[in-house]
Amino acid sequence: MLSAKSLFQEILDHDESFRLFCSIAAGGESQGGWENGRIAALVPESERALAPRIARHGADEDKHGRIFQALLRKRGLEPVAVPPETDYTALLERRGIGLAHDRLRADRPLTVPDLVTYLAHSRVTEQRAAEQMALLRRYFADHPDIGRAVRMISADEDNHLAYSHEELLRLAAAGHGRLIQRTLRACALAEIAVHRDVSLAVMARMGRILGWPRARSAALAAGIRAVYAYERLGGWRRMVTLRMPERRDALGGPAAPAPEPA
Repeated sequence: MLSAKSLFQEILDHDESFRLFCSIAAGGESQGGWENGRIAALVPESERALAPRIARHGADEDKHGRIFQALLRKRGLEPVAVPPETDYTALLERRGIGLAHDRLRADRPLTVPDLVTYLAHSRVTEQRAAEQMALLRRYFADHPDIGRAVRMISADEDNHLAYSHEELLRLAAAGHGRLIQRTLRACALAEIAVHRDVSLAVMARMGRILGWPRARSAALAAGIRAVYAYERLGGWRRMVTLRMPERRDALGGPAAPAPEPA
């Protein structure tokens, strides 16, 4: 029977598919770590109180990248180059979502609208990350090899999502509400299309590695397109609503260390 659990178990059990999965995940997390580090360094003076939280976000992302690399080492595997069509962060940037890398490389302070762009991007992409990690936690929280890593990353993603809600609500109260809603909507609509394209590309590569029959690959592709259709019709709205999280100041402390055995 085709299910999320059986699908991921198959990817987990095969060295080459697991290698690709961890390499893609590690690359995306490491990129996020660099982006947040640069944003923390460029926060304008009026928002300096936000810088430590952004830095903590970046430290968490760096930690996640190290965790995925450690999972590879534990299996005696080397990372592979991330195929361009599966590079979620790069494809979002190409669509103009988030702060461009050229902007982050310039030693010029960001503006409050820049911070809105950053936080809206975080609000949308952390929603996706939190949902995906919650799914993995549901099925693999007690797995002897990846369970601890799944639990830690899932908790971090929940914190990142809470933080982005809280900071966007703070900026909305300061008079930036319309800009926030426009930016969130544009980001969400772009993200669901990128997520569809990346999911199709990843599943196509997994299918080739694992030797899936054509019918199974077609069924998975149809499911991915069905999810996109749902999101395009209105599911994207879950990514743009803002509510005060139960846990306040979720990124107010230092990042927890990565688990030694991954």
